[in-house]
Amino acid sequence: MALPNQTDEQRRAALEKAAQARHARAELRSKIKDGKITITEILNTVDDPVIDKLKVKDMISSLPGYGAAKVTKIMEELGISDTRRIKGLGTRQKEALIERLASK
Repeated sequence: MALPNQTDEQRRAALEKAAQARHARAELRSKIKDGKITITEILNTVDDPVIDKLKVKDMISSLPGYGAAKVTKIMEELGISDTRRIKGLGTRQKEALIERLASK
């Protein structure tokens, strides 16, 4: 797939937009880590582009005490792909994640 031809201004705007999105996701992960937002709140939020594009793996690993091994184990047990984003989760997967992580 060829990249679209963009002017320098369009390219700069796209890079700025991408940087803002990364910053917003980093802030969300920080809020998860600090306990300012819960997993239940995240998974029950509808149509928030920042939450929708966050990877499930990143959300879980933001929780205190969850390293790579625990995250991988949970994702495998619940049948969630490593590349799955929050928006792509099914109802049962969300319920399983809430049941597994909300009490921790």
